[in-house]
Amino acid sequence: MGSDTLIIVPTYNERENLPELTRRVLEQPGGAEILVVDDNSPDGTGALADELARANPRLHVLHRTSKDGLGRAYLAGFAWGLERGYEYLLEMDADFSHNPADVPRLVDRARSTGADLVLGSRYKDGIRVINWPLDRLLLSLFAARYVQAITGMPVSDPTGGFKCFHRRALLAIDLGTVRSNGYSFQIELTHRIWRRGMRIEEVPIIFTDRFQGISKMSGDIVKEACWRVWTLWLEHGLRRHPLPAPAKV
Repeated sequence: MGSDTLIIVPTYNERENLPELTRRVLEQPGGAEILVVDDNSPDGTGALADELARANPRLHVLHRTSKDGLGRAYLAGFAWGLERGYEYLLEMDADFSHNPADVPRLVDRARSTGADLVLGSRYKDGIRVINWPLDRLLLSLFAARYVQAITGMPVSDPTGGFKCFHRRALLAIDLGTVRSNGYSFQIELTHRIWRRGMRIEEVPIIFTDRFQGISKMSGDIVKEACWRVWTLWLEHGLRRHPLPAPAKV
């Protein structure tokens, strides 16, 4: 890793987690930078992020005016990072469900293989989920099989949110046309990259559900994901295989 790597962390009421999370991420080898994208958190997360950024030049903050969904936050973060020339852009949750120590593993895989996208997978070669109730785990596993069955995309964890994108992948998929927001946002970005024949790698991770704060999961997020999978299949011309891979630039 290095200054060509940006970790995007959306926040909404994550004041309790942010100081320790940023400390642990910035301790990882390689000098990656962090962008906190705060959706005007009522608990003062944005102001705290500004305070932390003043103390560390590798920490940046992007303020949005209102809570507008995870997908919109990531799109704003991607635009910020692409404009500033970062080569690798990562998605990462603020609640410690993703282990900061796994960040170098994702970036190293992207560098060593030339992958366009590296997924941190909860289900690659087994189930690695801690602190989830059984019904939540079964819903997530069903969602993965549902996506595979409809789209043909051979990814073990399509709804996961720990990802490392090469900038060329984000530039290739026209982020301005992405309309999904919750879990379907994660599915859509991966599907757009896969259906263009770009290279996707999966790295097994251990996922630990949040111990502090409140989950952002809702019924609307689940419903959006259910119908969006069908529209992705339609957009791809009812194909269940990718197009020929584009030439690398």
